[in-house]
Amino acid sequence: MGIRIAVITQPEQPLFMARLPRLYAPHIPQLVQAEFAYPLAGPSDPAPAAELDRLLGWLHQDSRDLGVAVHGWVLMNDRLTLLNTPPDAQSLSRLIQSLGRRMATGMRHGRVFNGRYRSALVEPGRWVIPALIWLESLPVTMHYVDKAESWPWSSAPGHTGANTRNDVIVTDHMDYWQDGNTPFARQATYRERMHQGLSAAQRLRIEQALFGQWVLGEAPFLAKLESSASRRTAPAPRGRPRKSTASENKNALPEQGA
Repeated sequence: MGIRIAVITQPEQPLFMARLPRLYAPHIPQLVQAEFAYPLAGPSDPAPAAELDRLLGWLHQDSRDLGVAVHGWVLMNDRLTLLNTPPDAQSLSRLIQSLGRRMATGMRHGRVFNGRYRSALVEPGRWVIPALIWLESLPVTMHYVDKAESWPWSSAPGHTGANTRNDVIVTDHMDYWQDGNTPFARQATYRERMHQGLSAAQRLRIEQALFGQWVLGEAPFLAKLESSASRRTAPAPRGRPRKSTASENKNALPEQGA
Protein backbone atom coordinates (compact mmCIF):
# COMPACT_ATOMS: atom_id res chain seq x y z
CA MET A 1 0.00 0.00 0.00
CA GLY A 2 1.49 3.35 -0.99
CA ILE A 3 -0.18 5.41 1.76
CA ARG A 4 2.25 7.25 4.01
CA ILE A 5 1.52 8.97 7.27
CA ALA A 6 2.71 12.55 7.52
CA VAL A 7 2.05 13.18 11.21
CA ILE A 8 0.56 11.25 14.09
CA THR A 9 -0.83 13.53 16.76
CA GLN A 10 -2.77 12.54 19.82
CA PRO A 11 -6.11 14.20 20.55
CA GLU A 12 -6.19 16.36 23.63
CA GLN A 13 -6.32 14.14 26.70
CA PRO A 14 -8.36 14.88 29.81
CA LEU A 15 -6.83 15.66 33.16
CA PHE A 16 -6.32 12.77 35.54
CA MET A 17 -9.53 11.41 36.94
CA ALA A 18 -10.50 8.53 39.20
CA ARG A 19 -11.08 5.21 37.48
CA LEU A 20 -14.77 4.90 36.64
CA PRO A 21 -16.77 1.69 36.31
CA ARG A 22 -17.78 0.84 32.77
CA LEU A 23 -20.88 2.70 31.60
CA TYR A 24 -23.48 0.49 29.96
CA ALA A 25 -27.17 0.69 29.11
CA PRO A 26 -29.15 -1.96 27.18
CA HIS A 27 -29.52 -1.44 23.41
CA ILE A 28 -27.56 1.84 23.42
CA PRO A 29 -24.64 2.29 20.98
CA GLN A 30 -21.17 2.91 22.33
CA LEU A 31 -18.25 4.84 20.87
CA VAL A 32 -15.03 3.05 21.84
CA GLN A 33 -11.35 3.78 21.41
CA ALA A 34 -8.31 1.71 22.46
CA GLU A 35 -4.80 3.06 21.93
CA PHE A 36 -1.89 0.73 21.22
CA ALA A 37 1.06 0.80 23.60
CA TYR A 38 3.38 0.67 20.59
CA PRO A 39 2.29 1.91 17.13
CA LEU A 40 2.22 -0.61 14.31
CA ALA A 41 4.32 1.75 12.16
CA GLY A 42 6.17 5.02 12.48
CA PRO A 43 5.02 8.41 11.17
CA SER A 44 7.11 8.21 7.98
CA ASP A 45 6.57 4.49 7.30
CA PRO A 46 4.10 3.02 4.79
CA ALA A 47 0.80 1.83 6.24
CA PRO A 48 1.29 -1.67 7.78
CA ALA A 49 -1.23 -3.31 5.46
CA ALA A 50 -0.59 -6.92 6.50
CA GLU A 51 -0.98 -6.18 10.21
CA LEU A 52 -4.07 -4.02 9.72
CA ASP A 53 -5.64 -6.74 7.55
CA ARG A 54 -4.99 -9.33 10.27
CA LEU A 55 -6.48 -7.06 12.91
CA LEU A 56 -9.54 -6.50 10.72
CA GLY A 57 -10.02 -10.26 10.35
CA TRP A 58 -9.83 -10.72 14.12
CA LEU A 59 -12.29 -7.88 14.67
CA HIS A 60 -14.73 -9.46 12.24
CA GLN A 61 -14.50 -12.89 13.84
CA ASP A 62 -14.61 -11.78 17.47
CA SER A 63 -17.43 -9.26 17.05
CA ARG A 64 -19.49 -11.92 15.26
CA ASP A 65 -18.76 -14.57 17.93
CA LEU A 66 -19.65 -12.19 20.77
CA GLY A 67 -22.74 -10.75 19.06
CA VAL A 68 -21.40 -7.17 19.05
CA ALA A 69 -23.06 -5.15 16.27
CA VAL A 70 -20.35 -2.99 14.69
CA HIS A 71 -21.86 0.14 13.10
CA GLY A 72 -18.57 1.84 12.24
CA TRP A 73 -14.87 1.12 12.65
CA VAL A 74 -11.42 2.42 11.86
CA LEU A 75 -8.05 0.75 12.40
CA MET A 76 -5.00 3.01 12.50
CA ASN A 77 -1.32 2.71 13.32
CA ASP A 78 -1.80 3.66 16.94
CA ARG A 79 -5.44 2.89 17.82
CA LEU A 80 -8.70 1.20 16.98
CA THR A 81 -12.00 3.03 17.22
CA LEU A 82 -15.46 1.47 17.01
CA LEU A 83 -19.11 2.49 17.09
CA ASN A 84 -21.05 -0.57 18.21
CA THR A 85 -23.97 -1.93 20.17
CA PRO A 86 -23.01 -4.80 22.48
CA PRO A 87 -25.63 -7.41 23.49
CA ASP A 88 -24.80 -7.17 27.20
CA ALA A 89 -22.60 -5.39 29.71
CA GLN A 90 -19.60 -7.73 29.31
CA SER A 91 -19.36 -8.31 25.54
CA LEU A 92 -17.52 -5.11 24.65
CA SER A 93 -14.81 -5.71 27.26
CA ARG A 94 -14.48 -9.29 26.05
CA LEU A 95 -14.09 -8.08 22.48
CA ILE A 96 -11.26 -5.69 23.34
CA GLN A 97 -9.60 -8.31 25.55
CA SER A 98 -9.79 -10.91 22.78
CA LEU A 99 -8.24 -8.54 20.27
CA GLY A 100 -5.51 -7.73 22.78
CA ARG A 101 -4.70 -11.42 23.31
CA ARG A 102 -4.57 -12.05 19.57
CA MET A 103 -2.25 -9.10 19.04
CA ALA A 104 -0.01 -10.14 21.95
CA THR A 105 0.48 -13.66 20.60
CA GLY A 106 0.34 -13.10 16.85
CA MET A 107 1.57 -9.57 16.27
CA ARG A 108 3.09 -7.80 19.27
CA HIS A 109 4.59 -9.54 22.30
CA GLY A 110 3.96 -8.00 25.70
CA ARG A 111 1.65 -5.14 26.54
CA VAL A 112 -0.73 -4.26 23.69
CA PHE A 113 -2.90 -1.38 24.86
CA ASN A 114 -1.94 1.91 26.45
CA GLY A 115 -4.19 1.66 29.50
CA ARG A 116 -7.92 0.99 29.47
CA TYR A 117 -10.08 1.59 26.45
CA ARG A 118 -12.40 4.59 26.57
CA SER A 119 -16.08 4.47 25.77
CA ALA A 120 -19.18 6.67 25.68
CA LEU A 121 -22.85 5.86 25.27
CA VAL A 122 -24.31 7.57 22.20
CA GLU A 123 -27.84 8.93 21.87
CA PRO A 124 -29.65 7.40 18.86
CA GLY A 125 -31.44 9.83 16.58
CA ARG A 126 -29.19 12.71 17.58
CA TRP A 127 -25.53 11.70 17.92
CA VAL A 128 -25.02 8.35 16.14
CA ILE A 129 -24.33 9.89 12.72
CA PRO A 130 -22.04 12.65 14.09
CA ALA A 131 -20.12 10.02 16.10
CA LEU A 132 -19.81 7.87 12.96
CA ILE A 133 -18.52 10.82 10.93
CA TRP A 134 -16.05 11.73 13.70
CA LEU A 135 -14.77 8.14 13.84
CA GLU A 136 -14.43 7.67 10.09
CA SER A 137 -12.76 11.09 9.71
CA LEU A 138 -9.92 10.22 12.08
CA PRO A 139 -7.53 9.20 9.25
CA VAL A 140 -8.05 12.69 7.78
CA THR A 141 -7.75 14.41 11.15
CA MET A 142 -4.50 12.54 11.82
CA HIS A 143 -3.13 13.32 8.32
CA TYR A 144 -3.14 9.75 7.02
CA VAL A 145 -5.18 10.60 3.91
CA ASP A 146 -6.98 13.55 2.34
CA LYS A 147 -10.42 11.88 2.21
CA ALA A 148 -11.94 9.51 4.75
CA GLU A 149 -13.02 7.03 2.07
CA SER A 150 -9.40 6.74 0.89
CA TRP A 151 -8.34 4.92 4.08
CA PRO A 152 -8.99 1.20 3.41
CA TRP A 153 -9.12 0.07 7.04
CA SER A 154 -12.35 1.85 7.88
CA SER A 155 -16.09 1.61 7.36
CA ALA A 156 -16.01 4.97 5.50
CA PRO A 157 -15.49 3.43 2.01
CA GLY A 158 -18.58 1.26 2.46
CA HIS A 159 -20.76 3.99 3.93
CA THR A 160 -19.87 6.40 1.14
CA GLY A 161 -20.05 3.79 -1.66
CA ALA A 162 -16.37 4.11 -2.57
CA ASN A 163 -15.58 0.45 -1.80
CA THR A 164 -17.85 -2.14 -0.22
CA ARG A 165 -15.39 -5.03 0.17
CA ASN A 166 -15.44 -4.80 3.99
CA ASP A 167 -19.18 -4.26 4.37
CA VAL A 168 -19.54 -7.77 5.82
CA ILE A 169 -18.26 -6.58 9.18
CA VAL A 170 -20.80 -3.74 9.49
CA THR A 171 -24.31 -3.84 10.89
CA ASP A 172 -25.62 -0.42 9.93
CA HIS A 173 -27.44 1.48 12.65
CA MET A 174 -31.03 2.50 12.06
CA ASP A 175 -29.96 6.16 11.93
CA TYR A 176 -27.90 5.38 8.83
CA TRP A 177 -30.71 3.34 7.26
CA GLN A 178 -33.12 6.24 7.66
CA ASP A 179 -30.97 8.41 5.37
CA GLY A 180 -32.38 6.82 2.21
CA ASN A 181 -34.62 4.13 0.72
CA THR A 182 -31.85 2.42 -1.26
CA PRO A 183 -28.16 1.70 -0.62
CA PHE A 184 -27.23 4.27 -3.27
CA ALA A 185 -29.41 6.95 -1.67
CA ARG A 186 -27.99 6.25 1.78
CA GLN A 187 -24.43 6.35 0.47
CA ALA A 188 -25.06 9.62 -1.37
CA THR A 189 -26.60 11.26 1.70
CA TYR A 190 -23.86 10.06 3.99
CA ARG A 191 -21.16 11.07 1.52
CA GLU A 192 -22.55 14.60 1.56
CA ARG A 193 -22.65 14.59 5.36
CA MET A 194 -19.06 13.36 5.48
CA HIS A 195 -17.82 16.04 3.09
CA GLN A 196 -19.63 18.74 5.06
CA GLY A 197 -17.93 17.52 8.22
CA LEU A 198 -18.68 18.40 11.82
CA SER A 199 -18.64 21.73 13.57
CA ALA A 200 -15.95 22.43 16.16
CA ALA A 201 -18.65 22.28 18.85
CA GLN A 202 -19.77 18.82 17.71
CA ARG A 203 -16.21 17.49 17.69
CA LEU A 204 -15.63 18.88 21.16
CA ARG A 205 -18.82 17.28 22.52
CA ILE A 206 -17.84 13.89 21.08
CA GLU A 207 -14.28 14.02 22.41
CA GLN A 208 -15.37 15.21 25.85
CA ALA A 209 -17.86 12.35 26.14
CA LEU A 210 -15.40 9.73 24.87
CA PHE A 211 -12.35 10.77 26.86
CA GLY A 212 -14.45 11.52 29.94
CA GLN A 213 -16.35 8.23 29.47
CA TRP A 214 -19.80 9.78 29.79
CA VAL A 215 -22.92 9.87 27.63
CA LEU A 216 -22.97 11.69 24.32
CA GLY A 217 -26.51 12.98 24.39
CA GLU A 218 -28.93 15.69 25.39
CA ALA A 219 -30.48 16.25 28.81
CA PRO A 220 -33.80 14.40 28.17
CA PHE A 221 -31.88 11.33 26.95
CA LEU A 222 -29.63 11.40 30.01
CA ALA A 223 -32.69 11.59 32.24
CA LYS A 224 -34.23 8.54 30.52
CA LEU A 225 -31.00 6.58 31.04
CA GLU A 226 -30.82 7.17 34.78
CA SER A 227 -32.90 4.09 35.56
CA SER A 228 -31.09 1.70 33.20
CA ALA A 229 -27.47 2.87 33.07
CA SER A 230 -24.85 1.03 35.11
CA ARG A 231 -23.66 4.28 36.77
CA ARG A 232 -24.22 8.02 36.60
CA THR A 233 -24.23 9.32 33.06
CA ALA A 234 -22.62 12.75 33.47
CA PRO A 235 -20.02 14.36 35.74
CA ALA A 236 -21.26 15.54 39.11
CA PRO A 237 -21.46 19.32 39.49
CA ARG A 238 -18.24 20.79 40.83
CA GLY A 239 -18.09 22.29 44.29
CA ARG A 240 -20.29 21.81 47.30
CA PRO A 241 -24.05 21.37 46.94
CA ARG A 242 -25.81 24.72 46.92
CA LYS A 243 -27.58 25.51 50.16
CA SER A 244 -31.25 26.32 49.90
CA THR A 245 -32.23 29.85 50.78
CA ALA A 246 -34.75 30.87 53.39
CA SER A 247 -37.25 31.86 50.69
CA GLU A 248 -36.89 28.46 49.01
CA ASN A 249 -37.50 26.70 52.34
CA LYS A 250 -40.57 28.83 52.94
CA ASN A 251 -42.05 27.99 49.52
CA ALA A 252 -41.19 24.28 49.61
CA LEU A 253 -44.10 21.84 49.64
CA PRO A 254 -44.66 20.06 52.97
CA GLU A 255 -43.76 16.36 53.11
CA GLN A 256 -46.65 13.93 52.86
CA GLY A 257 -46.86 11.26 55.55
CA ALA A 258 -43.99 9.94 57.71
